[in-house]
Amino acid sequence: MNCPFCSNAENKVIDSRVSRDGNAIRRRRECLKCKKRFTTYEYVEDVLPVVVKKDGRRESFDRSKIFSGIKKACEKRPISMEAIEEVVDRIERECQESQLKEIPTYVIGEKIMDELHTLDGVAYVRFASVYREFRDVNEFIDELKGFLKKDR
Repeated sequence: MNCPFCSNAENKVIDSRVSRDGNAIRRRRECLKCKKRFTTYEYVEDVLPVVVKKDGRRESFDRSKIFSGIKKACEKRPISMEAIEEVVDRIERECQESQLKEIPTYVIGEKIMDELHTLDGVAYVRFASVYREFRDVNEFIDELKGFLKKDR
């Protein structure tokens, strides 16, 4: 870390503490050459993969899209916003921990389906009906049969 006043690379940390928002470490430093003090912040770098869409387009990982899809599936169900946030947090964390540079949408969709399966059956079926893009009622019934088999 170079001193912002004299560009000297040698300094000492005088004080360290967690920032007000809890997302960084705030450090007070003193330059060993000019003796001036300055503050630095250290942040954890979020490394989220790029999402590869069905048509091959690539876009940044967007937590809000996952949240809105799950929220729609859970509409008028006895599911708290905290429970939905926890599901989104788990999915985001799994995507981050995968350490993949790119992740296909179907992988994220399957993670959502797994989470909804354990959270609420109706929300699972609602999400599946949109996600799987059923062409007819028979495909929908097959999905329901698969859901019931997993439940046992």
